[in-house]
Amino acid sequence: MKTASVAFAAMVLGAAAFAAHAQPVSGAGLLDRLDTDHNGKITLEEATAARQTIFDRIDRNGDGTVDEMEIEMIRQAIYDRAAAAEAAIGIALRRLDKDGDGKVSTAEFGAQSLIFDLADRNGDGAVTPDEIDFLRGLLGRAG
Repeated sequence: MKTASVAFAAMVLGAAAFAAHAQPVSGAGLLDRLDTDHNGKITLEEATAARQTIFDRIDRNGDGTVDEMEIEMIRQAIYDRAAAAEAAIGIALRRLDKDGDGKVSTAEFGAQSLIFDLADRNGDGAVTPDEIDFLRGLLGRAG
């Protein structure tokens, strides 16, 4: 039973890890990613291949099984991504709080773009392609 639970947890975490690296999901985007023969439909074989890809990403050592260490690696990657996003949001909110009172007023919020501030990692008032890629990665939309 424990093996089944570990396998189930791995598949759930794997789907989360796979989704974290996927592009924003739309019907057309999902179709484009999974429809390998480009016939405008996702077949059972294509869906099965996608599940295998997820499993292969989880099975880091390639032994054909997912163990607790591999699950822990995925869990840690998710926690690391969340911590980085939390830190970036905290920095952006402090940037918005122009008068330093620990609160962001409507005027302060409207005067800045939170997403722009998150992307502008070096605070130079401009966003480069690398900064956009970093932000997309934090938001789980890299690809």
